[in-house]
Amino acid sequence: MDTRPSLLFVIADDASWCHFGAYGEKAVQTPHFDRVAREGALFTHAFCASPSCTPSRGGILTGQPIWRLGEGANLWSFWPNTAPVYTDLLAAAGYKIGLTGKGWGPGDFTQSGRKNNPAGPPFASFDAFLKTVTDDAPFCYWFGSQNPHRTYKTGSGQARGKKLDSATVPPFLPDTPEVRSDLLDYLSEIEDFDSELGRLLATLERTGRAQNTLVVVTSDNGFPFPHGKTNLYDAGARMPLAIRWPGRIKPGQKRSELVSHTDLAPTFLEAAGVSIPPEVTGQSLLPLLTSGKKQKRDTVYFGRERHFVKARAGNLGYPARAIRTTDFLYIRNLAPERWPAGDPPLFPDIDQADSIKGSPSKQAVVESTDPRFAAWAIAKRPAEELYDLKADPHQLTNLAASPKHVKTLARLRTQLDETLQKTGDPRAAGKDDFDRYPSFSNSGKQP
Repeated sequence: MDTRPSLLFVIADDASWCHFGAYGEKAVQTPHFDRVAREGALFTHAFCASPSCTPSRGGILTGQPIWRLGEGANLWSFWPNTAPVYTDLLAAAGYKIGLTGKGWGPGDFTQSGRKNNPAGPPFASFDAFLKTVTDDAPFCYWFGSQNPHRTYKTGSGQARGKKLDSATVPPFLPDTPEVRSDLLDYLSEIEDFDSELGRLLATLERTGRAQNTLVVVTSDNGFPFPHGKTNLYDAGARMPLAIRWPGRIKPGQKRSELVSHTDLAPTFLEAAGVSIPPEVTGQSLLPLLTSGKKQKRDTVYFGRERHFVKARAGNLGYPARAIRTTDFLYIRNLAPERWPAGDPPLFPDIDQADSIKGSPSKQAVVESTDPRFAAWAIAKRPAEELYDLKADPHQLTNLAASPKHVKTLARLRTQLDETLQKTGDPRAAGKDDFDRYPSFSNSGKQP
């Protein structure tokens, strides 16, 4: 009998770390995510490879930073097929692979010769997938929710009984009834995602597979609000992450180590007893989770390239790299002359490219008489940003020019340079421009 664990990976679409009950959010009900966290481990400082759907998912699948993925660093890209993915390696090792919903993408994986999405061949549902799996065979299943991706039905949160005064408005958004309602609508879709997770967990239990299944629940990038999605601030890059494996991972763990989505591929491979390719830069989380001991994981790296293809003239992206430690966030904007949220007046890299009124929160930022909101979300940014995370958890005060932080700036600058060079970032060598890669979509549809 094959005793290797099965793998259930569940990923939300555009959900920030703090908007689940296990992290203290009171205006949302997420009993199933909270259960996974309670019965396993909850990570408080997990980060995506990039705060944009396609490259984030590429980082998960390959265990590598986005700057090693060629055109895969961009949204609406072509799958480069140059990096091994954990699903292929597990399939070769005898695992049954399946996907329901949003896998890698949006993008085109067929031009590289792939028959199926890198996340797996499609199935209508988890139940349909399990019917193809023999009782003793291990599986690797990816469930990609469409929640809480925009658009939202305006007022849906209040229609569920949520009160405007229950919404927590972050300081980078105007505190207006429209913004509060928008946040409640978003939280309602977080609850929809949690319900999907609940059905998956119930299926595991009904089929007798829960005990030997490693369950991982996360999101691809932060919430689709100004200062969130597409940004390297915590609102865009810091992710929910709960992991459960009965009998192997001690329940009730709350892990404060800084971990990356690139750590997931080696985690899955190690759990399955499959060799981890040397190209993988991520580190398996199993030694940390199974020992229960603290580990020195105090630094993560991430970045971004092109998000929405029509955000700027010439289809230009907004290249940036970041190093995040326990105490500081350092961001290097490689094209500070460009608009970070896309060209005005639409600023389409935030959300809803078709209309300035597509998002109540974006509209509130653009129309606010307080210039700080626009400065935090859509205004041009300097080449370097530095934030003291203890004093400024929302990253609103740039200290890069502060005389008191000269040494910190220099240290983080050097660390970032060394890591980018070591991991082969073409931009670090001045040899590549990710803007030259074609886009799969010129439709103008916002992913």
